[in-house]
Amino acid sequence: MKIIITGVAGFIGSNLCNILLDTGHEVIGIDNLSHGSLDNIKNLLSHKNFTFINENINKDLLLKKLKGDVLVHLASQKIPRYTNALITLEENSAMLKSVIKKCLDDKIKLVFASTSDIYGKNPDIPYSETSNSLLGPTTVKRWAYAISKIYSEQSIIANNDEYGLEYTIMRFFGSYGPNQNLTWWGGPQSVFIANSLENKPLEIHGDGMQSRTFTYIDDTVQGIIKCIFEEKAKNEIFNIANNPEEEITILELGKLIWSLIHGPESKSLINFIPYKTFGNYEDVRRRVPNIEKIKTTLNFMPKVSLKEGMIKTIDWQKNKSR
Repeated sequence: MKIIITGVAGFIGSNLCNILLDTGHEVIGIDNLSHGSLDNIKNLLSHKNFTFINENINKDLLLKKLKGDVLVHLASQKIPRYTNALITLEENSAMLKSVIKKCLDDKIKLVFASTSDIYGKNPDIPYSETSNSLLGPTTVKRWAYAISKIYSEQSIIANNDEYGLEYTIMRFFGSYGPNQNLTWWGGPQSVFIANSLENKPLEIHGDGMQSRTFTYIDDTVQGIIKCIFEEKAKNEIFNIANNPEEEITILELGKLIWSLIHGPESKSLINFIPYKTFGNYEDVRRRVPNIEKIKTTLNFMPKVSLKEGMIKTIDWQKNKSR
């Protein structure tokens, strides 16, 4: 198949592209490199089945000129922790309209990257695909990302109802691993690893008791592949995540990473950073997935434990910093 990927030079896009090329598919990848890195795909640029386009996907006629069988839309602005909410809202909306139009015009499937953030502060754990979205007040910019993804999901489903758009929506939970962004954009583990390697204190936002379920990139890509190719994924929504038993607090994650780098007897250096540092910000206390739907429907099974995945990620990041 010929697959169009937006955000191909990003963390998830580059790993997905690599697997697709290895399994004989053709990939057209688009990335403006605002958050992706050419280093992530440098080994793929000479591949005969890979075409890279360094452009914004909203550029006039860019998508119209491309031909593919499926469009995987990964490009996105994220939670505006250090940026402004307007960029998140406007860019995610503009990109969505472009890819929906492309998929409708060409009658191809849209595989869309959503987020576990759409569940918001819902206290009913674990989150299944039919769980409610419970967001904070609109005066808190942190919710701009979740709102942009909820709007995207609703738009995709509405275009299916009105025009027959074929889709699969994927809700990612805390992906990490090789090619991850090394700033907070890539998640807390990126910064924890960097600081631990440099023997600097770990910056813990809030009290560190907020918990997450982190998913190693190989498992995330496994889920995406199934959403692209499995017929049973048609017009469905799936959580793509690690086993819920792997839930961990951010404080314990930091300590785990420190111990994997410095040894179990070494006491981690920690600085607690108040949320007020980010302005009017609100965090989610727990985020735990229910993955029964993707397991039973698509035969998805996460294979990499948190500890095993963090060891692999630390090795990659250590080599990256040399």
